[in-house]
Amino acid sequence: MENKIGPADELSPGTVERAGKYAVGNNGDYFAVTRKCRHLGGNLDEGSIAADGCLVCPWHAAKYDVKTGRMVRGPQGIFAKIPGLGTLFKTLTRVVPLGRAPVEVRDGDAYVVE
Repeated sequence: MENKIGPADELSPGTVERAGKYAVGNNGDYFAVTRKCRHLGGNLDEGSIAADGCLVCPWHAAKYDVKTGRMVRGPQGIFAKIPGLGTLFKTLTRVVPLGRAPVEVRDGDAYVVE
């Protein structure tokens, strides 16, 4: 099954958008990860891409490696002050990472392929 995202040139580097259950972005490579943050369910399709290519949650700035689906930085702000919380969520995503799917470009259009 595939989900058409739209014209690939509209998914420019540094952008993230929603495509069904996925947050789809371009960090130099196209990626698709399930769009709910493991912390409090923030919509990752409203997030941003960090300089290192990670997807950043818009709610509390947790960072995800989009290749593995793992959280590489726990929630920030007041949540960063809770001892062990970041480690807990990073460990959780080793067991239950974000879902991932390939993004293919054909005839100028991008598709999430499940």
